Amino acid sequence: MNLRDLRYLVALAEHKHFGRAADSVFVSQPTLSTQIMKLEEELGVSLVERTPRKVLLTEVGQEIVKRAREVLTEIEQIREIARRTLDPESGSLRLGIFPTLGPYLLPHVVPRIRERYPRLELLLVEEKTEEILRQLREGRLDAAVLALPVHDAHLHVERLFDEPFVLAVPTDHPLAKRSSISLNQLEDQSLLLLEEGHCLREQALEVCQLAGAAEKGGFRATSLETLRQMVAADVGITLLPMLAVKPPIPANENIHLVQFRTRPPSRHIAMIWRKSSAMHAFLREFAQLLRQLPVALLEPDPQLPSASSE
Repeated sequence: MNLRDLRYLVALAEHKHFGRAADSVFVSQPTLSTQIMKLEEELGVSLVERTPRKVLLTEVGQEIVKRAREVLTEIEQIREIARRTLDPESGSLRLGIFPTLGPYLLPHVVPRIRERYPRLELLLVEEKTEEILRQLREGRLDAAVLALPVHDAHLHVERLFDEPFVLAVPTDHPLAKRSSISLNQLEDQSLLLLEEGHCLREQALEVCQLAGAAEKGGFRATSLETLRQMVAADVGITLLPMLAVKPPIPANENIHLVQFRTRPPSRHIAMIWRKSSAMHAFLREFAQLLRQLPVALLEPDPQLPSASSE
């Protein structure tokens, strides 16, 4: 048994297809298939259930893949220790981020990252929170920027900032006449929300529960931009994260933004990585760079009425 065979097996487990798995590890399909069969012969068990249309792992195959991922992650950690010792600010960083934050945060931080770490290769993966956490646990990501809470004793959490929400309403909506509102003024309102799997949906539902509001039936958006366009089309109202209404995102003349008085509802953004990571010291330094957002990005637009006005 060697590391190459374990990589082939993990690739097959991920792609469930011999051809795609072979492409992902840059070998021919016959080569990958032959090595998997040799591994099965060496171990004396069947790892793969071969069917005409798809590939399934046997029960023992699933358990061995789980252990193989752990072994490959540890090997990568050994290499990472060596790389970081030689040059702490070079190499690559595989960073996961969720879709309702990535497009709005990254334009503000990537230029500073490139300036601070000119030799660092930043590899960004944008996925829903559960998929990011899965890849992080499997060692396919080095770190992630996510919204709290995240419950996993094996992950280190470095809190970055709190991002407030604003209320987005059509310009002819009754709430558009208000310069600011309190949370309880959302009572009996129906809000447009994202589909299942988006953490922003869960955050908005928490706000709805606190305010006595509800989800608007018959519609669920697949992206934050879809929500924005539905508000502009007078379909309903929604909550938008503060970074999603800041430049370079253009304002929409059909949407009126209403801020919350006193303590606005917000989401808590953190950078997260495995406690066992060999990059721990570097990741803490990197998190500090992400934490240093301009204060104005997390505050209401000066053109909006002040939070104390009615």
